Amino acid sequence: MEKRVVLFIVLCLGIIIGWDIVMKEYGFAPLNDTSIIDQTEDAPLVEDEEKDQKTVATSSSAETETSEKGQLSLDASQASETDQQEQIETIETPLYRAQISNRGAEITSWQLLRYLTQSEDPLPVELVYAEGQFNEPLSLEVSDQDTTKLFQQGLYTVQRDFSTLDENHPVGHMTMTLQSKEKDLWIQKEFTFHHDSYVVDVVIKSEGIEEDLNVLLGTNFGIVEWGQGFIGSLGPAWMIGEKLEKELPELNESDAVDTKPHVERTGDIRWAALQDKYFMSVVIPENAEGVFAIEELENVITAGVQFPGSSEQQSYAFRLFAGPKQFDLLKDFQLGLEDTIDFGWFIYDSWSVVKAVAKPLFYVLRYFYDYTQNYGIAIILLTVCIKLLFVPLQYKSYKSMQGMQKIQPKVLEIQNKFKDDRERLNKELMKLYKDHKVNPVGGCLPMFLQMPAFISLFNILYMTVDLRQAPFMLWITDLSVPDPYYLLPILMGASMVLQQKIMPTTMDPTQAKMMLILPVFLTFLFLTFPAGLVLYWVTNNVLTITQQFVTDRYIFKKPTFSSPQPSPEIASGSDPIDQKKKKSENESPSENAKGKSKRKNRK
Repeated sequence: MEKRVVLFIVLCLGIIIGWDIVMKEYGFAPLNDTSIIDQTEDAPLVEDEEKDQKTVATSSSAETETSEKGQLSLDASQASETDQQEQIETIETPLYRAQISNRGAEITSWQLLRYLTQSEDPLPVELVYAEGQFNEPLSLEVSDQDTTKLFQQGLYTVQRDFSTLDENHPVGHMTMTLQSKEKDLWIQKEFTFHHDSYVVDVVIKSEGIEEDLNVLLGTNFGIVEWGQGFIGSLGPAWMIGEKLEKELPELNESDAVDTKPHVERTGDIRWAALQDKYFMSVVIPENAEGVFAIEELENVITAGVQFPGSSEQQSYAFRLFAGPKQFDLLKDFQLGLEDTIDFGWFIYDSWSVVKAVAKPLFYVLRYFYDYTQNYGIAIILLTVCIKLLFVPLQYKSYKSMQGMQKIQPKVLEIQNKFKDDRERLNKELMKLYKDHKVNPVGGCLPMFLQMPAFISLFNILYMTVDLRQAPFMLWITDLSVPDPYYLLPILMGASMVLQQKIMPTTMDPTQAKMMLILPVFLTFLFLTFPAGLVLYWVTNNVLTITQQFVTDRYIFKKPTFSSPQPSPEIASGSDPIDQKKKKSENESPSENAKGKSKRKNRK
């Protein structure tokens, strides 16, 4: 029975931990795109671009002065200048720094000031995809190519009523307008920024557009690192009605040869998003009729929502969010956005029990952090609480294993005696268990009951952005990256070896030695795991060893490091009945006679 439990644990760990490695090794999962992760090369370009826009800043300053006087309009000379060159508008809040070009009225940069790249020279995380010529966030698209080109390449006139956003000036408005007399159409984008929020309120007004209007969320907007992990989800996601969906674009059999992989859905569109492990961008529309995603290249996806068109003047309103996947921040929308933080296993809604357990554990972890201001200490405290919660189950498991260890010689004797009669064997074993009041599955059942809590905490520590760049102490300065000196994985492996030495076992010495391979295997795997996750495992092992010591010393009154050893017959793997027969055959005739006479005298 114990062999099956051990095999089950090894297989589970192999699937959970080795899935990512195996998939990448054989090319079934995309590798991390370092150009997306850091994007450090784009920062100097942004600085140079700001230097080149000194004349633009002057005109923007002039617009601000006029707007503060309540005149949200450009004079003739400013409008003429705007028509001749591209203008970059910078919006900076305590949370982010965004740049919006008047060419297409599109977002060209969105940097999160409180989150830095994991590089030698940390810079603010950039959410706008900087590689290639793809659609920028908030670009517009219709079925007519000429009109689409006008929307995306035309130079909009700009009006804004703020220069910076802070507590003294918490809200700012900016309007970008484009009018074409040749096509007899007019379009305007109105932006409302808030100094304490990642949300931008956007209203698009149009006239003369009869076709459906696509508002693009952009290409990989919000995807900082495309690393296909064994849990979590990447790429597009949306909610239609009350159903959360995540589906990658793909080709249909009826598609033309030059068609890009795509996916389209219609219905009550509540929101559409592009996401990675820690960050995301979301458009929350009003009255949108469809959502879509297109794969431009491998690991490069464009997404957006579709609004119905009309020849009359139309107004399309939506909210844009671009920031971290913080649970409380997303939950405040009350739209199910917090479910993009995948507390389940592997994919959405794959294990509802795990998700139900994970959310309370996450709240407890945040509660401990509020008091300690250290996520490493919070992880240790949470692990202690979980361990205390399962003490009764673990005690029952330990007691059952002790009982199985005591009757193991009799189990082996019955197995050898009735090895050719499976039905009789099962009956005898069940009778043996009943006579000694031993449950053969009592050792593994408590383990199964703890699995949801274990996997839930595993997912929390692996997925939550709260641990990103969160320090612990000493050399652990970021709980979301591997231990730079590999000390925690080594401690984890050593604690597993010690744990195996003191735990009761029904295995023979050869099998016990074989099981020592498991700590070595896990140590190498955990070298690449986040330090916060390894800290949890080390703490759990230390608590298990402590519990074992207390149980042996003060409950069973036996030394911890002198667990009962199997009998010689069990250790040698021979049949106890055969041993008795051989002993009897090896005795001399005189010894046999003496034995018989003794038995007669007793009678």
